[in-house]
Amino acid sequence: MRIPQAVIGAGQVGDLRRPKPVRMLWITFAWGSCFLAISIGLADAPLLWFAALRALIAGGALLAVAGFRREPTPRGARTWTLIAVMGIVNVTLAFSAMFGGLAGLSTGAASVLANAQPLLIVLPAWWIYKERVSARTLAAMGTGFAGLLAVALPSGTGTGAWLSITAALAVTAGTLISRQIKADVLQVIAWHFLIGGAILAVIAGLTEGAPAINWGVRFIGILLYVSLVGTAAAFLGWFTEVQQCRLDAVTAWTFLVPVFGILLSMVVLGERQSSWSLAGMGLVLVSMVVLVLPRRQPTLQRPENSHGQ
Repeated sequence: MRIPQAVIGAGQVGDLRRPKPVRMLWITFAWGSCFLAISIGLADAPLLWFAALRALIAGGALLAVAGFRREPTPRGARTWTLIAVMGIVNVTLAFSAMFGGLAGLSTGAASVLANAQPLLIVLPAWWIYKERVSARTLAAMGTGFAGLLAVALPSGTGTGAWLSITAALAVTAGTLISRQIKADVLQVIAWHFLIGGAILAVIAGLTEGAPAINWGVRFIGILLYVSLVGTAAAFLGWFTEVQQCRLDAVTAWTFLVPVFGILLSMVVLGERQSSWSLAGMGLVLVSMVVLVLPRRQPTLQRPENSHGQ
């Protein structure tokens, strides 16, 4: 992957572009496959320790790349405060809730609820960053919300569902905070993973004790894939797009994450989906297509030449 030369916090409403489809497709596939990988890896490691290791390995890898490229270290109390807050919500809270949701729900349902970000970010993006929302976008968001309900309700409204929704809220907050940080994207992402992961490790030590992990080939492979591909590389691409695109346009792509998660869980784990879930997934896809495809611009009729030429 080519690492972009980007600065977090640089995007302005007037110069925002549309997300790059190829980049967004591999990001959403990587995240969707992470739900499958995590659900398998939880058999070999405690929940919070697994989440902490994911964040710490990803942060360490990104910091090593930033050091090799001699990227400038973030400066200023405000910048470091925002990075720390971003680490707490986007890593400590989001990762622990995401892993907990997977432990209490099917892989498909957890991946749907944990990726409700497109529905949650529209109003904050309009309020904070003045990104106006059209009636077409609101209708698509409503369709996507109906699809999420259809997928989630058959799985119940227990702890797993609420934890997955909490993860979606936390990731949404982290995305919004990232727009406020003016610093090198590699350094910011690396340090927010390290700070959030360190806090997760402390919580894991207090609640789960010493890490009882089965360090077999399967778990090591899953941990490296989740940490380096699904976290370090995917989040680097994600936050690069977040800085340069409208928030509703870029987060709309995350509707594909549960689609990939559900399809992979059906193929690999043999999870069966109800007719309601499949119909809901269809609604989510329709919503995403409407949100991603550009609106047709009205063609301006060329005025007739007064000389008839």
